[in-house]
This record gives sequence, C-alpha cells and structure tokens, in this order.
Amino acid sequence: MSTQPKPLSEVEHIKANSRLLRGTLAESLADPVTGAISTPDTSLIKFHGSYQQDDRDLREERRQQKLEPDYSFMLRTRLPGGVCTAAQWLVMDGLAREHANGTLRITTRQAFQLHGILKGDLKPTIARINAALIDTLAACGDVNRNVLCNPNPVDTRVHEVVYGWAVRLSEHLLPKTRAYYELWLDEEKVAGGEEEPLYGATYLPRKFKAAVAVPPENDVDLFAQDLGYIAIIEDGVLQGFNVAVGGGLGATHGDANTFPRLADVLGFVPPEQMLAVAEEVLKIHRDHGDRGNRKRARLKYVLEDRGVAWFTEELERRLGFKLEPTRPFTFEHNGDRFGWREGHDGRWHLTLHLDSGRVADRPGALHLTGLREIAQVHAGDFRLTPNQNLVIAGVPPESKEHIDALVRAHGLESFRTASPLRRNALACVALPTCALAMAEAERYLPTFVGRVEGRLQAHGLQDANILLRITGCPNGCARPYLAEIGLVGKAPGRYNLHLGGDARGQRLNRLVRENIDEATILSVLEPLFAAYASERQQGEGFGDYLVRAGHVPAPPSRTPQAA
Repeated sequence: MSTQPKPLSEVEHIKANSRLLRGTLAESLADPVTGAISTPDTSLIKFHGSYQQDDRDLREERRQQKLEPDYSFMLRTRLPGGVCTAAQWLVMDGLAREHANGTLRITTRQAFQLHGILKGDLKPTIARINAALIDTLAACGDVNRNVLCNPNPVDTRVHEVVYGWAVRLSEHLLPKTRAYYELWLDEEKVAGGEEEPLYGATYLPRKFKAAVAVPPENDVDLFAQDLGYIAIIEDGVLQGFNVAVGGGLGATHGDANTFPRLADVLGFVPPEQMLAVAEEVLKIHRDHGDRGNRKRARLKYVLEDRGVAWFTEELERRLGFKLEPTRPFTFEHNGDRFGWREGHDGRWHLTLHLDSGRVADRPGALHLTGLREIAQVHAGDFRLTPNQNLVIAGVPPESKEHIDALVRAHGLESFRTASPLRRNALACVALPTCALAMAEAERYLPTFVGRVEGRLQAHGLQDANILLRITGCPNGCARPYLAEIGLVGKAPGRYNLHLGGDARGQRLNRLVRENIDEATILSVLEPLFAAYASERQQGEGFGDYLVRAGHVPAPPSRTPQAA
C-alpha cells in the first residue's frame, strides 16, 4: 500500500520559488516604506548571512505607539577556522561603529556577528566586508555553515596543514548561485543555465555544520557537528582524518521526537578523500532529510532513524570505496588555553577571554578600542575561537611587551583575573534581538556566574574548572547540552537545568529539573557542590563526579573506545 508523501514545509516552497536564493530581495531592500523585508525574503536572506531582527525590549512600547517593530539586521561572516588579518579586524571594527550597534561579537562558530544594522546599510556593509576578502555567503541558511577548526596552530606546523584543509572544505561546500554577488556586489545578472550541483534548487532540509579537531584539543566540540573530522597526526605528519557524522544539539521543548545527539565515528580517510566524503555526506542529508518538519530536518535524525550501519553503507556506496578502520585518538579538553604561549617559530600567541564573545567599550573595559589599537600595530593575525574568545597570534618577541601593555590599559586582562568558571562560560545572544529566545542568556551570564562563584567559594571550589553554558532557548547555539552545568531558557527568568556533561565534549548532560528560577537552580546545585568538594577524586571534573556518584544517570557518550 503506497503512502502519500509528506507535505513540504513552507520554507521548502520559498526556496523552490526563489530562483536560487534571489526571491524578491532586491525589491524588499529598495522598499523605503518599511525597515523590514517581505516574509519569504526573511528565509532567503539567511543564505546571504543575515537575519532580520527587532528589539524585543521595545516591541510593546512601539506597538502601543502604532509603530512597526524596531527592525534591524544581524550580519554574520564566513571565516573558516576563525582566522583574520589585523587589517580585516580593523574593517569589522569600523563597520561595527559606523553601521551596527557599536559592538562586535565572536560566535561559537568562529565568526563575527554585527548587530543592529539598518536595512539601508546592509548592502554597503556587505560590500566592505567583501572588499576586505571576507564574505557572509552561507554563514546562515540551509547550507554548510562556517567550518570550525582549532584556531591556534602554535604547537606543530601540521596545525597549519589541518587549517588549510578546513578552508578547502569550506570553499568546496559553498553554494554556486551568483545571487549573492548580484544582490550585494552589483555583479551582472546571470541569464539562465545556472545550477547548484551539490545542493539542488531547494538546498538542504536544514543547516549543516562541519568542524575539524586536532587532538588532544576538542575546542570545536566535534561530536556536536553534522560532520566532524578528527585529525590523525603521527610523527608530526597529518595521516588523515577520522570521520564523525550525525551530531547536533538543537531540540524543541515538549517534543520528544527532537533531542541532542552526538556524532558517530564511522572510519578513517586519508586527506585526499576528505572533500569527497564531505560532499556525499551532505548529499545524503539533501536526499534523505525531512523536508516536511523543520524541527526534525537535521542530519542527526537520518542517522537516528535509519541507523549508523545504513548510513555508512550508503556513504560507501556513493563514494565507491570503503572507509578505513577508525584510528586511535584522545581528547583531553574542549576549552581554550588562556594567556601567552610560545609557538614553534618563536612567535607568541595570547588568548584573551571575552564574556560571551562580546567586544564592546564599557566603563573601565574599553575592549573595542583596545583591540583596535592592537590591530593597528600587530604584525600577526587574529584567531576567533569556538569558545567565543580571541587569540592575538604571531606576536614577534620584541612586540610582546607592547601588546601586553595595551591589553592591561584597556581592561582585557580577565584571562588573568577571572575565575575558571567565568573564563569557560558560554552564552548565546538571546534577548533582546533573537526571535527564538524565551529567556535571557548573554545579558544574564555575568550575574548568574557571580551567584555560582559565591557558592563555589563557600565550598573551597573557587578554582574548580567547571563548564557552564546558558542559552535562551532549546536550539543550543552555545552548546549547553555538552556542559557540566547547562541552563536552557524556558520562559523569562526560568530555565531547564541540565547536569553531567564532561570537559572533553564527549558526553551529553541530562535534564534534571524543568522550568525553574534562579533560586531553585542554586538550591539544586548547593548540595552537589558540597558533595563534590568532599568526595571528588584527584583531578575529577564536576560532571564526571556527578555521573560516578550517581547524582546524574550516565548520559550517552562518544569516547574513542565507544566509537
């Protein structure tokens, strides 16, 4: 008995009718009557690296005044591995002050975000970004997003080789449509014959995230990615990559059919097969992902529903060769290494801590100004980390003291003074600009960290390296489901509390309490901190202790042995 095909989601129709992502964006951008663009175009502009937003703090006030919402646009860059030159930093700094809200934001995908751009400023902003040899193409939308890679190639020269493959991966999976160049860069319009050989006319069912990790560092949170490559290095030479597929952290409150999932390690490939594997994994998502229900359209559900064995067989069938057996690897941590480190070439690299990745000028902490002054004299480059921090890389020994003086003068020293909890904490943007946010995250993080720091200090745990992450909704942009303590927004001032992740990014945490306020969260944590202080083993992390002692059921994990 045949079954009727599932109806397509509205976004699928918008993509199909978009003429390869053009839609009516040109008309929407030219409309002087509104600060917004048409509803179908709000889906398409994501592929060009932008989201339409409005200030939710002002929404009700403007409604009462019979004004349209305070519309603006977020713009995100595509910056593989988070590497940019000092000159590119200065361009982004200038755009933040001239066309955005005066701040830069470093995302958990090693990209820049500009917030508060008015519709009329979008085109000149994107043009200036492109003139600086950065772009925003495919930074959002149902395509491969910015490719993550270990941002600090200081230990061995092979890191530079791995980074090169991350850049090639990003370029290989780019959409081929010329719509971006026509709309934003005034390229002559294409007259027919245009194709999307990888994506097809409707692109992917949902976003696709890829990352490259260099053990023992898992700073990219590899098992949270649709596609992950684990660099296998022997005797200082890149041998190839273990391939991990099917990770993803987004979920929907109250929908048991949606859930975080860790990627499975399928096998090993030499470097020259990396791009072919990525292409076929992406095509399996294109062909088998759910185009009727966007909440269940990620690649992880293809693996969950059809099985890892089916996926591996299908991938190898398309490739025309078998994956080699997985090679041994070990991850030790998924955080950043702060402070100064000397590189293999004698140059120095400084990793700074930035609260939630926000670069702004505030009283006593003129971070935007300070980093501008550093960029004006810095001979190396800047590297954005997947943990929303910043590496000032390639500092010549003779410049180290001057850079350090600028860091001190502009209040950029929190990597020296902040607690481990604060240095490692992540938060998404959430309110007031994210349309999906149910609760605060970035604006709440400093306050909540302060509350937790007080309780840790009371138990002699002020130096405990505990991983805390907060998001304003269950989509998981700050990867809360891998944290030792994860807060997921449920309503204003209320969160779901998740506990039991690890410091290596190899284990999901577990939901322990739903829809609770700050006082209840702290009351749940208090006895756990007390027990951890008295019962922990040497070097044992908080999440590992919670699982070992039975305070949290053992969650699913992806260790090399389990893979």
